[in-house]
Amino acid sequence: MRLILPLLAALAFAPTAALAAPPPVAKAASARPPVTAIISAFAPEMELLEGQLSDRRESRIGGVRFVEGRLDGRPVLLFLSGMSMVNAAMTTQLALDHFPVRRIVFSGIAGGLDPALDVGDVVVPDAWANYLESVFARADERGGYALPTDMEGRVPLENWQMIFPRAALVQTAEGGAIEPKLWFEVDPALLAAARKAAGKVRLERCVEALCLTVQPRILVGGKGVSASVFMDNAEFRAYLHRVFGAQATDMESAAVAHVAHVHGIAFIAFRSLSDLAGADPEHNQAGTFFRLASANAATVVRAFMSELKD
Repeated sequence: MRLILPLLAALAFAPTAALAAPPPVAKAASARPPVTAIISAFAPEMELLEGQLSDRRESRIGGVRFVEGRLDGRPVLLFLSGMSMVNAAMTTQLALDHFPVRRIVFSGIAGGLDPALDVGDVVVPDAWANYLESVFARADERGGYALPTDMEGRVPLENWQMIFPRAALVQTAEGGAIEPKLWFEVDPALLAAARKAAGKVRLERCVEALCLTVQPRILVGGKGVSASVFMDNAEFRAYLHRVFGAQATDMESAAVAHVAHVHGIAFIAFRSLSDLAGADPEHNQAGTFFRLASANAATVVRAFMSELKD
């Protein structure tokens, strides 16, 4: 999720349509057919897909609005993750607890890290990492930093001053071994479907009177990184691209990928660049281009859904 903070605060959990009455609580997962969960971080990202649903019905669990229906004939579940890693993990787990989710798709916007990419482009990484799964090391007497000697999950990646990246420590089965894991991989079959869809889509260059200078592109593959940080710093942007090899950064995808991995559920994320995470000319462009970027992500997701073999 990438957007200026006042707008995010207003939209992160905003409903996409007014309700005449409180929606019912969801039925037990066993009573429902398997669905593809399509998650967005805030309302403008979700409403584009919600408006294309047939057989639409709503329920609410713990304050989160879930919308079931069919997208081009396929059963789907749409909901908002909310902004940031904790909200994303919480709402994803809530969905898994109450609905028969067979795969998870994230549709939203992001900040661009790769200098070869620009606003409006859509990236579909093959793996995601939490770049602030890290140790903030103490300064030592030589002007460097001293790490704890017993630090678990350390990875051979360059530090940014006092910030030393580390792997998440993941337990995937009750009583099972702890697994250090930096990268949470996207499902290969879903990535293959995304590649097919990418060749059939033309992205939007204009929204109303607002146009990009170049035609947006789709990149399938590469890396994405996430953290509960609105990234708008050119130096740290360059660090993330150089050290993690990442094309985009957001505030939710790695958390959702983590939850999906623990449950053994296929995951993929489609992120359209709304800004350049600190390398924008003059000022951050998220507030200007978030609607165009949201539309491009949703367009690729819909084409992707048509490639799925259920």
